[in-house]
Amino acid sequence: MTVSRHLQSEPFDIMRLLEETENDASGALVVFSGTVRNHHDGKEVVKLEYSAHRALVEKVLAELEQEVIEKFGVHRCRIVHREGTLNIGEDSVLIVVRAGHRPEAFEAARYAIDTLKKRAPIWKREHYADGSVVYQDGEQLVPEERSAD
Repeated sequence: MTVSRHLQSEPFDIMRLLEETENDASGALVVFSGTVRNHHDGKEVVKLEYSAHRALVEKVLAELEQEVIEKFGVHRCRIVHREGTLNIGEDSVLIVVRAGHRPEAFEAARYAIDTLKKRAPIWKREHYADGSVVYQDGEQLVPEERSAD
């Protein structure tokens, strides 16, 4: 099995990611963690399953990390998503941003999660307490046009 930089089935090692992104010029650290919650649209959720197009996710998230660094002038950006079955309370996505100051760090982290949902071919299947299972509608995966500058 190929080791993935951006997809993993095991829980995140936040300390490893913090060490990996260390930067002495950074005065701000923002960590966003998406967590599996126990409800959706009034239904009780018991677990989620994430599946992904692995090769494309690697490409898309590597490009997104670089885009975030360039667009917001931050020092580091790391994006990691889980795949497989996740239980309530488990983290499904982790974004680490380091920057000189907090405004650009917060903006960069928000942009990263919002853009990931639009570009990354990752699918979520919800399992409900009543036994039903539904793939959740996500964003339409269409590459956004980027300006030439």
